[in-house]
Amino acid sequence: MQPDRKPEADAAVSLLRSQIDAVDEALLASLNERARLVGEIGRIKAAAQTGVYSAAREQAIIERLARSNAGPFPSDALAPVFREIISGTRSLEGELRVAYLGPEGTYSHQAARETLGAQAGFCAQASIADVFAAVERGRAELGVVPVENTTEGIVTATFDAFVGSELQICAESVLRISCDLLSRTGRAAEVLRVASHPQPLAQCRGWLDRNLPGVPRVETSSTIAAVRAAAEDPEVAAIASPLAAEAYGLAPVSRSIEDRDDNTTRFALLGRSAPAPSGRDLSSALFTIRRDEAGGLVRLLQPFSEQRVNLTSIQLRPIRGKPWEYVFFLDFEGHTSEPAVAAALRGAAAIASSHRVLGSYPRAARSGR
Repeated sequence: MQPDRKPEADAAVSLLRSQIDAVDEALLASLNERARLVGEIGRIKAAAQTGVYSAAREQAIIERLARSNAGPFPSDALAPVFREIISGTRSLEGELRVAYLGPEGTYSHQAARETLGAQAGFCAQASIADVFAAVERGRAELGVVPVENTTEGIVTATFDAFVGSELQICAESVLRISCDLLSRTGRAAEVLRVASHPQPLAQCRGWLDRNLPGVPRVETSSTIAAVRAAAEDPEVAAIASPLAAEAYGLAPVSRSIEDRDDNTTRFALLGRSAPAPSGRDLSSALFTIRRDEAGGLVRLLQPFSEQRVNLTSIQLRPIRGKPWEYVFFLDFEGHTSEPAVAAALRGAAAIASSHRVLGSYPRAARSGR
């Protein structure tokens, strides 16, 4: 007969928990010391009238910690943990107001929270143009707008807003888009209509065809408009983020119904000042060229090839009021302070009718690009 080891186990667990409590107290003391130091920095920044947010600095902190992590604490958990530590102590320097494409619970809201932490002051805006306006008029220090999705391509409203704005891209973030099907009851048999913004509906088309054939799909102005419809009508299910379910009290009919595992959206963080080089930067610029100039686009791109500056994206948008004329948006590796990048920009600017650098900013971690 085996002896009863429960008292021994309870005693061992109790001892370990007391040691964990001591570690937690030490962690709290360290957090308060960090907060004190950040408060000192905040006073210096306030006197110098500089911003409280530095994308390069915050990214460098997490990357440095990941490199030095000896385990067993998982390195993948460092970013979310330290994002909130940084967000909490950053708030001691001053309020960081962040405009995003709302309302609460959108993917833009999720991207803003995952990038800047829960202690930032988030301001929902009705449109992408309103996000730009909030930052331009000083109602927010930063704005978060979607730029492109791996499934559905570019977000045209964002590119069009850049044409008439002087704001800088001061950081970027990449959010893995998880689309949940949400309803009041969470029961698939009760779903008679599926509602969402056109992009999530397109991103989940295959799943809907297989699992809810014949169920009408209703386009809404945003995922949250669909969530609100689902909250009011038990026959409606909304495609939206897990954050939306939390915010509006809905239950999942099914989780992660997107058709592609790599369904990812890139977001830009808008600001009024350019960040310092991080050593791993991406730059963005827009150019116009004359419609009647043969080979204009080839000549525009040639300086980047000559300087061995890698172009990562080329997009175009029509110029409002000028039929068949376009603005070209280029993303390229490097910071504008680097000699090769600066030379490529000078060469392209000499060819273009007009140009503007949208920003040089730290690259977000991503795969497949």
